Amino acid sequence: MAFLKRWSDGLMHLFFPHTCAACGTDVLNEETALCLKCLHQLPVTNFHQHANNPVEKIFWGKLSITAATSYCHFTKHSLIQNVLHQAKYKNNQQAAVYMGRLLGNSLLQSHRFNTIDAIVPLPLFAARLKKRGYNQATLISQGIGLVTGKPIIENAVTRLSATETQTHKNRVERWQNMQGRFMATNTVVLENKHILLVDDVVTTGATLEACGQEILKITGTQLSIATIAYTV
Repeated sequence: MAFLKRWSDGLMHLFFPHTCAACGTDVLNEETALCLKCLHQLPVTNFHQHANNPVEKIFWGKLSITAATSYCHFTKHSLIQNVLHQAKYKNNQQAAVYMGRLLGNSLLQSHRFNTIDAIVPLPLFAARLKKRGYNQATLISQGIGLVTGKPIIENAVTRLSATETQTHKNRVERWQNMQGRFMATNTVVLENKHILLVDDVVTTGATLEACGQEILKITGTQLSIATIAYTV
């Protein structure tokens, strides 16, 4: 029986390969998205342990937040870029959930996030969501929820329109590009809650800021932010 199981597993792997989202190796089990080598090489920030960390400084004077963190540093042509590319554009939904679990575990290690009531994924515009088939921020949030036990609230905040890429815009242009793009459409479910707003990457923070502003307009809300990666 053991031989048959190994043969069956090998055949399944041949036709449905399960590979590391960072390096592409197939030396990993079905429950993980990263091989042990890549997992240990992730550029972890430990921002969750420190007030006034670089992610929080992004929002100083712009958005009233309780705490903010990113799990990894982001650099081009890196392991974390490969993972996020897989999660966002290659339908590797397992990678997004797995990275969310890593982020969630880091939040549990810090008292700074222990008053979170609910998780809100940064919403995608409806047409883009339909085209992609999923929102990577929602999958990351699911991973966080699996380890923290916090509920995920979708559709409380809506993205009203699509935006062109922010890649080649400066800080002011990104901020202007995001104004008026979000609206709270179900305020009751967020009232008097400490909300964790989640996305994959934070750079200037313009998108998270625009969404966060709408959340903070709701009665009694507090806001914290968590992303998988931080880039400057």
